[in-house]
Amino acid sequence: MTAHVGDPYPITKINQVAMVVRDLDAAVRDYWDRLKIGPWAIMTFEPPHVRDMTYKGARQDYRMRIAFAMCGDLQLELIQSLDGPNIYEDFLAEHGEGMHHVGVFVPDIGVAIADMEARGYTMTQSGRTGIHGDGGFAYFDTDGPLATTLELIQLPSERKPPEAFYPPTPG
Repeated sequence: MTAHVGDPYPITKINQVAMVVRDLDAAVRDYWDRLKIGPWAIMTFEPPHVRDMTYKGARQDYRMRIAFAMCGDLQLELIQSLDGPNIYEDFLAEHGEGMHHVGVFVPDIGVAIADMEARGYTMTQSGRTGIHGDGGFAYFDTDGPLATTLELIQLPSERKPPEAFYPPTPG
């Protein structure tokens, strides 16, 4: 089946919910202290570990610190921009801190991007991830009709280890 502009994108499960924050360290502490959500795996996403980065249709490097934690079978992500321009800084300027996107895991990021674009959605930011470059992410502007951004995520086969955990792991 070929997708056309206006066709719905078939989502059967939301895998991730992400918030943009100004201070990642304070945010992971707050989520742990107030809600017992954690532990958080913290890492920096930046070149060369993230490749082929784009922002608003052009090649653009950016940097962000992120933290991942599971809440049941839902992955929560906190994102702090370190260097832009990027969609996280845009979001902070327009909305302040808060829920930024929902994420959906896909088996092939290239196929998923082409499918979303065929449906008329505009990709706002993307990159390739993983030690072998076999993962990736792509954000799509769905803020108007859905009141949030949609991220398509292809998990890499291997990712660099987290820089830190919160709460800190013993040893």
